[in-house]
Amino acid sequence: MPLPQEMRYVDVPGFGGPEVMRMATGPAPLPRPGEVIVKVEAAGINRPDVAQRSGKYPPPKDASPILGLEVAGTVVALGEGVTDFAIGAQICGLANGGGYAEYCALPAGQALPFPKGYDAVRAAALPETFFTVWANLFQMAGLTEGESVLIHGGSSGIGTTAIQLAKAFGAEVYATAGSAEKCEACERLGARRGINYRDEDFVEVIKTETGGKGVDVILDMIGASYFDRNLAALGRDGCLSIIAFLGGAVAESANLSPIMVKRLTVTGSTMRPRTAEEKRAIRDELRDQVWPLLEKGDVAPVIHTVLPFDQVVEAHRLMETSSHIGKIVLDLR
Repeated sequence: MPLPQEMRYVDVPGFGGPEVMRMATGPAPLPRPGEVIVKVEAAGINRPDVAQRSGKYPPPKDASPILGLEVAGTVVALGEGVTDFAIGAQICGLANGGGYAEYCALPAGQALPFPKGYDAVRAAALPETFFTVWANLFQMAGLTEGESVLIHGGSSGIGTTAIQLAKAFGAEVYATAGSAEKCEACERLGARRGINYRDEDFVEVIKTETGGKGVDVILDMIGASYFDRNLAALGRDGCLSIIAFLGGAVAESANLSPIMVKRLTVTGSTMRPRTAEEKRAIRDELRDQVWPLLEKGDVAPVIHTVLPFDQVVEAHRLMETSSHIGKIVLDLR
């Protein structure tokens, strides 16, 4: 099908709350070398979208300023040099921006076919969380079979993905969440113990559950307010992997001595600044090691709700309440 000259997209004319977003019409993207154009059928909502809308997470200079980092749909145009996919292929992928739109330019090296049996909505719930978890939990923190891991925010999109993948690859999983319902959801997904952070001290629970040893890896999206307690919950030679700062980025009174005493590693990353080659490498490992698990049903995205494209404001409001379990997806079909 020929590319249209115009498309509907979500415009953010000024930074602020969800209400600053509005539906607009503008030019559809053209593919640059190495890109495909996707007719977007579904798009995932993610915390970085909220941060960008608020003015706290600017897109890279060469990326679309339109919100949206994960899409699923049909390939309608190919840029120069693209051989991974053909016109008509159904793919999902990690966009550098531009996902809240009817058409999105997507680097071919960051795209994957729909897992067998998946539709666009389920496929759109995969890229951002699976790229992030794979890179931080497995590539950087080196989680392996037989190790133990504590996942903060276990009921979030990242959390529900991390619990399932860690369990699938043979780790013992613990997760924090903010209610009994969310803790039960974490346990159904494979966590040995859900820890309600509102009325339990996760450090004490971890010490009890591990016989005082502590966990091997912590995946953390809280940051400063959990830093000391995370170090306390880690065992010898453990690794703290930080992926967000919901509890602040500056830990002014942190006690660093456990890092030396227990030989700890503290690492972290964001996905957006990674190079195309780094993202392609993550994509390749996901395709080879994780996509078969999705197709067998051993791992699956947890979708809290699906909203129509024009209800993007409501989708962001829901994201900011943190009341959801799993992913929030926009349906453009």
